[in-house]
Amino acid sequence: MWDSIWINAHLATLREGKYGIVRRAALAVADGRITWVGARADLPGEPAQLAREVNDCDGRWITPGLIDCHTHLVYAGSGVREFELSLQGASDDELARAGGIASIVRETREASEMQLIKSASARLRRLLDEGVTTVEIKSGYGLDTAAEMKMLRVARLLGESGAVTVKTSFLGAHALPPENQDRADAYVDLVCEEMLPAVAEAKLADAVDAVCDSAGFSAQQTTRVFQAAEALRLPVKLHADQFSELNGAALAACFGALSADHLEHANEDGVQAMAEAGTVAVLLPGTFYFLRAKQAPPVGLLRSHGVPLAIASDCNPGSSPATSILLMLNLACTLFRLTPEEALAGVTCHAARALGLGADRGTLEAGKAADFALWDIGEPAELAYALGANPCAGVVKRGIGVQRPD
Repeated sequence: MWDSIWINAHLATLREGKYGIVRRAALAVADGRITWVGARADLPGEPAQLAREVNDCDGRWITPGLIDCHTHLVYAGSGVREFELSLQGASDDELARAGGIASIVRETREASEMQLIKSASARLRRLLDEGVTTVEIKSGYGLDTAAEMKMLRVARLLGESGAVTVKTSFLGAHALPPENQDRADAYVDLVCEEMLPAVAEAKLADAVDAVCDSAGFSAQQTTRVFQAAEALRLPVKLHADQFSELNGAALAACFGALSADHLEHANEDGVQAMAEAGTVAVLLPGTFYFLRAKQAPPVGLLRSHGVPLAIASDCNPGSSPATSILLMLNLACTLFRLTPEEALAGVTCHAARALGLGADRGTLEAGKAADFALWDIGEPAELAYALGANPCAGVVKRGIGVQRPD
């Protein structure tokens, strides 16, 4: 007998990146996994005879639980002062003096784990309220061994509640800390020889990330970080080609990266390499919008080469203070011209692949984790359509309903 069954629902299964609609459907769960999906008329018996608990969805839609596959949720401080100054016409030097990433690093280093848990939990609750059941959290605002490990411990603790699965990425190669300005190679030595081994030994990271860009690290420096990660058998991801073309997409593909993210300046050779390596493109429309960027990612090239397109919030204090995954769907459609179907696939099946979780979640299929969301909508495209709306009617994690914020 199944543990529970959900009836009188319409399903968007998202199999193969398509809506995969099943109307007047049923979905069954046992031991935290989906055991049956299909039309209710095809059930092998009456729901009450098949499952201990029957849930009537009253015509709601069910999608896989949404996945935010690129965030920086754990940090202290705020970029609000720089935001205000930039709109008043402040110069880059004035903005740097106002704080920038250095102030976030300072405050994150000074914050206790409990302070970081409190602030990050609030951000995570807002994502959960919009149907997110899996989230990736990066370090990168500590920039020394103790603070980076503190951030990753906090991220692990956030996942212990069980309401949201948390995957962690070590992003020591995010930026240069104040004590290493103009000494990038020495800082990369620290990342590779001290930080990364300590993080790996403590089992705090599921992947290793870096920023390969004019605003970050060179291809040669990034290669060193990836070689160190490879030696420790940790998969890699990359902030690639956001502000300049450093062939970051090709570099990510060379190391079989789970994903290459941003990609505004990626070239065709890099896109083709990603396609051949199976590397997912993670598009971050919140950052593009917040920075008022001019060059969009090469979506046409990515499509033509068959690169999966994931979407994420990039929640961070400097360039995307966003905790609405549904807003990201709309921005992906309006700014990058994705279809609503592509956008929804971008926060389900393709986002799962970007975290190495494609075999376990991201679609509604028998055998996968019973993580799904219920929606008061008339059709799936509504999730990308209405600005500021949140039609999420419920969240189910491993087959159990999650109590969301009021």
